[in-house]
Amino acid sequence: MEDVKGVLARHKFTFKKQYGQNFLTDANLLAAIVRDAGVQSDGAVLEIGAGAGALTRALSVAAGRVLAYEIDVSLRPVLAETLSGCANTEVVFGDILRADMQALGRRLGEYRVVANLPYYVTTPVVMRFLEEAPGCRGITVMVQEEVARRFCAQPGSPDYGAVTAAIALRGEARIMRRVPREMFFPRPNVDSAVVRVEFCEGRIPVKSAAAYRAVVRCAFANRRKTLENNMIRAFRLLREEARALLQAAGIADMTRGEMLSPTELARLADMLTDRKILQ
Repeated sequence: MEDVKGVLARHKFTFKKQYGQNFLTDANLLAAIVRDAGVQSDGAVLEIGAGAGALTRALSVAAGRVLAYEIDVSLRPVLAETLSGCANTEVVFGDILRADMQALGRRLGEYRVVANLPYYVTTPVVMRFLEEAPGCRGITVMVQEEVARRFCAQPGSPDYGAVTAAIALRGEARIMRRVPREMFFPRPNVDSAVVRVEFCEGRIPVKSAAAYRAVVRCAFANRRKTLENNMIRAFRLLREEARALLQAAGIADMTRGEMLSPTELARLADMLTDRKILQ
């Protein structure tokens, strides 16, 4: 098959900055990403951002079924060519952020997400699958290297934030490989990394996932303020109430939210649930 760059040129495709389009073409790297994702021959894969179809084709070889989302309809003739013969693969032209997560689950059953995501959409996409997609068993994404560090950060580190804590409730994130900018076409201004988030239901027991998310938002709402001050504002508590709750949860005075581990955040969420401050 003609290489991807040749197909794009022949179809007079122009890259669109608003979609953050940076494609991969190296066959060895594509095969490595498929392995990183833990794709099984009888499993279903949801790919987000089919692009020119190079990763999509590699996924189709390894998986039982591939459903690929692509937002740029001008790639339709390119994908028709690059995915020719991939009988187990279907492309949907649309925005994954507007897709019906429940319908996707009914359509695919259990599935894994694989994606090469632009920075501006990375966190919204990952959060959507964490919170709204019970059929998803894991996410493997290519992201900017700094974002990869945030996904896997430890409490108290500069990279630790709300997205880290949100991921930790449902899964464990680890960086699988670093991908230098030279591997992309066109070449971006930053290096990237492949991150795999393996879902494990009940990894951190919590009485209410909604309450946990509320506590995470509160903890990281203002990193310069103490958790006590953030709680007063977020949950409309008196200072004495906030201080008593933190003491009961074993959290020291003047602690900032970014110092708490996901387990400690879950314990605080459970306490707020028990006292009917959160549901």
